[in-house]
Amino acid sequence: MQIDELIDTFELLTDWEERYRVIIDLGRRLPPMPDSEKTEEHRVQGCTSMVWLVDEVVPGDPLRLRFRTDSDSFIVKGLLAIILMVYSDRTPAEILATDIEELFTRLGLEQNLSPNRRSGFFSTVERIKSLAAAYH
Repeated sequence: MQIDELIDTFELLTDWEERYRVIIDLGRRLPPMPDSEKTEEHRVQGCTSMVWLVDEVVPGDPLRLRFRTDSDSFIVKGLLAIILMVYSDRTPAEILATDIEELFTRLGLEQNLSPNRRSGFFSTVERIKSLAAAYH
């Protein structure tokens, strides 16, 4: 699913239970992360749930970054899938220039996520931007 499709889907669904099911389904579609990558080095700090994030350079020019992620929470995995839709396979400059706050609000996540999940969401975004800055 692309980010535009997700926005359209959320506009059609008025019930937050249905939206949560979509988010959980997005998380279930993420490729599994090997246990060998679920290390403290890859752990995102600031998340209540366990969240791991790995970056890799996509071969080619311009340099692009691809991210892989996992969590011990189904809803958090879905939120991570949304983050990957926005930032994965982008150049470091594109990543640094992209503000996900508007999308977060547009999807209604601001009003419907706990403060801890919101904090974890943005901790992951900050980690991605930090990784991108190292290549910029």
